Amino acid sequence: QVQLVESGGGLVQAGRSLRLSCAASGIIFSMPVMAWYRSAPGKQRELVAAITSGGSISYRDSVKDRFTISRDNAKNTVYLQMNSLKTEDTAVYYCNAVVTTGSGARNYWGQGTQVTVSS
Repeated sequence: QVQLVESGGGLVQAGRSLRLSCAASGIIFSMPVMAWYRSAPGKQRELVAAITSGGSISYRDSVKDRFTISRDNAKNTVYLQMNSLKTEDTAVYYCNAVVTTGSGARNYWGQGTQVTVSS
């Protein structure tokens, strides 16, 4: 059984920073892609950033130059460093990973962590 556990959310003022972490546990052969999504009230879940096992990275336009995604393959962990936070970044942030196990590849989600940015 693979689990993704996020940490690092909280309440911060606009302009400040937060760092999210997501650790995967279980019998994992590989994680080709790890990503962060977010879901704000009244809005659909959206992709924030993604990183492949080879280090290819993509960001949504609204977070480019402010957010940085990284991963530690030895620890099966992905991070999201969020700088210069804006009130519109307020959302529940979800970790996502494509994980290959002995049963094949499957998409997994974390439970989500709340990020609230106050003005």
